Amino acid sequence: MTASFQYRPRFVDIRVRPPKPDGETQAEEFPGLGPGERPCDHVGCRLAGVARAPKSRELDSEHYWFCQAHAAEYNRSWNYFAGLSEEQIRARQEQEAVTGGRPTWSFKAGRGSREAAAAASRGFFRDAFGIFGRGPQAQAAEKAAYDKRLGRLERNALADLDLDATADGPTIRKRYTELLKRCHPDANGGDRSTEHKLARVIKAFRTLKKAKLV
Repeated sequence: MTASFQYRPRFVDIRVRPPKPDGETQAEEFPGLGPGERPCDHVGCRLAGVARAPKSRELDSEHYWFCQAHAAEYNRSWNYFAGLSEEQIRARQEQEAVTGGRPTWSFKAGRGSREAAAAASRGFFRDAFGIFGRGPQAQAAEKAAYDKRLGRLERNALADLDLDATADGPTIRKRYTELLKRCHPDANGGDRSTEHKLARVIKAFRTLKKAKLV
């Protein structure tokens, strides 16, 4: 190599900084939290979540974590039997008296079992195993399973966005953008009559984003 030529590397260091651990990221976002503490699940609260509250009656093993003030606010509006009719409440009370609220199973094969589907499909064509697509029963079962994954905060947030429990991430973002344009004063000639609705829409979107539904 001649003395007039000097090699100069194009990139001196191309190493990528490794991602920060979750503890350091959370400590930067919520500086008031101690080691091992989780933030309050209420949108905008920066205190530690020290009290847990059930998400819904279908989600016995999943909870929100609130600070003391927001836990008290959540419990004041909590109604375990919300959305049930009088007959359903009476049936639930009878089940509690007989089985203690524990699930029970029969010893016979269910309608959705492989044996029952094979027996029902003998002699005529029937898509017993859903090979050619999902039937109405499968779609209803999928919707019911999806509904059970939502807590009360997420359901209320979807209701504020005028959406049902089956809305996916792109649908939520599209409705959020539409409501922002519809309720913002700048889009209504300075009319502030919809500011209350605008605040609820923004809070609902933050709640769904915090629940990782968006």
